[in-house]
Amino acid sequence: MAKQTVLKVSGGKTEETVNGFLKSLLEKGVIEALLIPKRLPSGDGFAQTLIHDPGKMDGASPFSLTIPVQSARVASNLSIKNLNKKVAAVLKTCEIRAVVELAKFLQVKLENLFVIGIDCPGTFEVTDYSKMVQEGKEGGKLESEMLKSMEKGAPVAPQGFAFRPACQMCEYPVPKADIHIKLFGYKTDEEVGLEIGDKLEKELEEKGLFSASGNEPASRNEVINKVIAERIKKRDALFQEFSGIVKNLPAFLDKFSTCIRCHNCMISCPICYCKECVFRTAVFEHEGDQFLRWADRKGGIRMPTDTLIFHLIRMTHMVTSCIGCGLCDSACPSKLPVATLFRSVGDKIQKMFNYVPGRDVNEVPPVATFKEDELKIESGSF
Repeated sequence: MAKQTVLKVSGGKTEETVNGFLKSLLEKGVIEALLIPKRLPSGDGFAQTLIHDPGKMDGASPFSLTIPVQSARVASNLSIKNLNKKVAAVLKTCEIRAVVELAKFLQVKLENLFVIGIDCPGTFEVTDYSKMVQEGKEGGKLESEMLKSMEKGAPVAPQGFAFRPACQMCEYPVPKADIHIKLFGYKTDEEVGLEIGDKLEKELEEKGLFSASGNEPASRNEVINKVIAERIKKRDALFQEFSGIVKNLPAFLDKFSTCIRCHNCMISCPICYCKECVFRTAVFEHEGDQFLRWADRKGGIRMPTDTLIFHLIRMTHMVTSCIGCGLCDSACPSKLPVATLFRSVGDKIQKMFNYVPGRDVNEVPPVATFKEDELKIESGSF
C-alpha cells in the first residue's frame, strides 16, 4: 500500500525542492535516467529531456504548463525494446493513462520504467504559453502562481488566455503513479505531498530518501472534488454543444470540411501505435481517373477525398482507449474539434463497456475481448 510523507519547501522555492528530490533519485542510483520537461533557453517553452547526469538538472521543470508531445509515445520508445536500466518519467495524468493503455497492448514495458505523476492544473497550447512569457510572465513565475492557487482549487488562466479544451474537461487531475507529488489542497510554497508506491518504497527508505510521516490536508479531497465537478460541468456543456452542431453525417462532414487529411491527429495520438496503417498505404492513393469517375457520377466531389472515412475508421479502432489528452486538437492545422469528437463518442462507448481507459493496467480493453452476449440491445439482437 502506498505511503505518504511531505517535502518541506524552503523559501517558497517549490520547483527547486521537487527537483532536489528528483535529483537525489539519480544521485543515489535509484534510477539511472530521468525523463522530465526542461525549459528552453528562450524561457518560453519546454522540451521533454532524458537526463542521465544529475548535474544537468538545471532548468528541469516538473510543473511545466505545456505538453508539446504526448510523452507516452516517448515512454514507448524507451521501454519497448531492451530497456535494462531503470528510468523514471515525469508525466502528466493523461500521459500516465496513455502509458497504462499502451502497456495493455504491449507497447510499453513497465518493468524498468517508473512513473512520476503530479497533480495537474492543466496545460496551455505551446503558442499561447510562449505569448504569455513574451508578454511579461518570465519563466517560472506563471508556474509559481498556478501552484499557489491549487491550495483552493483549479487555477485560473491569465486574462486573454485559456487552458487547452482537453484540460478544461479532464476529470482526472490526480494521477496514479509510482511516485505521486501532491499539490491540490497544499500550501505549495511551504510543502507538497509525496506518496510512494510499493514498487519503490523499500529502496527509497533504505537509501534515506523517504520515511512515512504526516497526513494530507483536511481540505484536499474537498478541493479535488471541486475541481473534478467543475471540469465535468465543462465537459458536459462542450458535449451538448458539439452534439447540437454535429447531428448527423452531413453535419459532421460540414464541420470537418476543412480537414486536409494530413494525419497529424493520428501521428500525435499516443493510442494510434500501429506500425502498419491502412492510411499509410496505397489504398487511399487513387488514380486521377478514379476522381473523375466519382465527379462524373455525383456531379462534383469534395477534395481531398476520404476525410470522413479517415476519422470514422480511426475512431472505430481506438475510441475505447481514448484518454482525452487533446493532442489531436493541438496538432490540427485546421483547428478542428477532433478531441471533442473522440471524447464525446468515447464517453458513450466507454460507458457502454463499463471501461475507463488508463484506470488499471490489469483491466482488459474491450477490443481485446469478445463476449457472446454483449451489445445485443445496441445491435438489435435479443
